[in-house]
Amino acid sequence: MLARTPSRSPGPTARSLHRFLLNRAAVLGMCMIVPMILLILSYPLWWSFKPNDIDLLAMNAGPTTKHWFGTDGVGRDIFARVMDGGRISLLVAITSTIISAIIGFLVGAVSALAGRWADAVTMRFVDLVMTLPPVIFLLVLASIAGTGIRPTVLVISLLSWPLLARMVRSRLLELRERDFVLAARGMGAGLPHLLFRHGLPNSIDILVVFATLQIANAILLEAGLSFLGLGIAPPAASWGNMLNAARSTAVLEQYPWQWLFPGGALVLAVLAINFIGDGLRDAFDPRAELN
Repeated sequence: MLARTPSRSPGPTARSLHRFLLNRAAVLGMCMIVPMILLILSYPLWWSFKPNDIDLLAMNAGPTTKHWFGTDGVGRDIFARVMDGGRISLLVAITSTIISAIIGFLVGAVSALAGRWADAVTMRFVDLVMTLPPVIFLLVLASIAGTGIRPTVLVISLLSWPLLARMVRSRLLELRERDFVLAARGMGAGLPHLLFRHGLPNSIDILVVFATLQIANAILLEAGLSFLGLGIAPPAASWGNMLNAARSTAVLEQYPWQWLFPGGALVLAVLAINFIGDGLRDAFDPRAELN
């Protein structure tokens, strides 16, 4: 009679994925954001209008079978501009999140692993950045950097990394006292080895959750800057500057589709990404292993 081989228990990644799939809000967020991203990426292949095409015969026209979301004051198709604005908003959000994640991880990891003097100097700098009023800091940076995709990415990146730096430092302060890190130091391992061989693998969960939630925050920051005229400049479309163009009383009352659709896309995208981020945070929470 053959002996049964014991079944392997799922690893931590599989258990985290299982907890994520059990989170209804997170699954709902995935069901919301995936079709939206597919529409945003694929619309030039099947939609006949481009974002800046002008139809003089359909200025301020309401939603029709030809223009699904209607047109704006110069006859541009709102659907095409919402889709293209989504591309720009997501591009700004994802790029700025990647940059801020790199800065935050490096600052936090160097602070935790490079020694007491580096820790003291780095954390005082982080504290200084975090004490600056975020709204004023954002507006000052935006007015200095100017408008456009690159300046907007730069502004959001420079504003978003300090919180991650503190979270990474908190995680790695405990890690640096473990035997394998002390052994690596004793064998002559340098700071780059400690950062990327030990620090990065043990910070992946923090980075994933931060990146997901920061994308939603960056979308809102870009929309706010563009609404104030400091982000993406027309004629390029973004959800923020579309709302800015539609903020007059006449448009708000007579042509609601000009602000309803970009505003709705912004709200749905941020809600969906926040649902996913909350689900990832709960899935990676080590306390969930005890339940």
